Amino acid sequence: MKALLIAVDDPGVVRSIQSMLRTEYRVESAPDKAAALEILGRKRYDLMFIDLDLLTENEDPANGVKTALGPFWKLYPSISVVVMTPPDRIRDAVAAVKAGASDFLTYPVSPEEVRHVTETIYESILLRSELDYLRDRFWKSESLALVQTRSPLMKSVFDKVRSVAPTKSTVLLIGETGTGKGVLARIIHRHSNRSEAQFISVHCGAIAETLIESELFGHEKGAFTGAVRRKLGKFEIAKGGTIFLDEIGTITPSAQIKLLQILQEETFQRVGGEEDITANVRVISATNIDLKQMCEEGLFRRDLYYRLDVFPIEIPPLRERSEDIPHFAELFLKKLNQFNPKQIHGLHQEVMNAFTRYPWPGNIREMENLMERAYILETSSILTPESFPSELFENTTALPQVSIDTTASLAEVRRCGIADIERNYLKEVLARHRGKINESAKAAGISTRQLHKLMQKYELRKETFK
Repeated sequence: MKALLIAVDDPGVVRSIQSMLRTEYRVESAPDKAAALEILGRKRYDLMFIDLDLLTENEDPANGVKTALGPFWKLYPSISVVVMTPPDRIRDAVAAVKAGASDFLTYPVSPEEVRHVTETIYESILLRSELDYLRDRFWKSESLALVQTRSPLMKSVFDKVRSVAPTKSTVLLIGETGTGKGVLARIIHRHSNRSEAQFISVHCGAIAETLIESELFGHEKGAFTGAVRRKLGKFEIAKGGTIFLDEIGTITPSAQIKLLQILQEETFQRVGGEEDITANVRVISATNIDLKQMCEEGLFRRDLYYRLDVFPIEIPPLRERSEDIPHFAELFLKKLNQFNPKQIHGLHQEVMNAFTRYPWPGNIREMENLMERAYILETSSILTPESFPSELFENTTALPQVSIDTTASLAEVRRCGIADIERNYLKEVLARHRGKINESAKAAGISTRQLHKLMQKYELRKETFK
């Protein structure tokens, strides 16, 4: 049976929706956002209805509903969210839909609208799962983890990759340093009809200007001082495969002319040679600078730019795809655990909060390096703030995530608040001591019996923290 979660503080709304969908859905409810997140962390739900006021409670107005939806998708990435709102807040409800919510309903909810919305969403879920299945069949198994994304910008990027990979077209990857241009180039090659041939990667900016032509096109014996034997260039070595030219904007004017000849005529000559050599190779280039501006300034050949720019793909920086930060954290942690004796199971919430607010000037590469450094330093079973550089937290304010239901009594609010504090405290203590009951109880200043009771109360298992 399909599962539906309703987050609203009006019992009448809950009863109304339950009466409409009871035969088709397993319907459960939560009185506030915190309770909804707790329930969602324990069970799987296909669909969630949530009151707009509850969704945006305690959220920064500048970020709108985008950040409010994030915690739900972090727990269950494919859940469909429907916001419920009074008629005077329809504009905010539309903003929620633009941020990723599936639909919205206005109060008072009507049976017809609820039925229509749930049926439409369920049909879209089926279509989406079929489409995801077909897309997954396209991607090679080793690429599946890399192409998973919640970012609309990156979904568009991977759609372009899927379209261009099977062709022979020249591709230009545009993006800041550390955004993964090299990884994307390999994915394109891996899913092309040249996948069984060579993939040659050349970092043009790391090669001296006097050697760039020799590296790319090779040279004949005696072509210059020190050329004691014939050398094959990267374009010859990559015959039948793909060559990836990173930082293409750094190559010399004379190398630009030879590269243009390859793209126009599919031939080239070694340095000091006269023989035409066929260049049976696909060119993927990458840049972190504006090649068009370089053309305007006379620093890059305009005709070469147009040849390279046949199929441009712009890769967004990490700060514009913050939805994917938890996914990258999980990937990097899995990779680190695979090649190291430690077993670290996650990131402290303060670290994850800092990750989502940090501007990441070095993008994905910077994030991977920071996590590797923290992994080496960490002594507990989760990555804690102490293992990261202090500048990561400079622009963050560590505020407690407390959700207060003003419709409840003070006693009830106190009870819920104490429960949240106890639960989070126990999680931290158990994580620090890797699930060891005796050590955790001693650190908490309670008996092991009391600790067992509290763990049972909050559904915590020691195995989770080992």
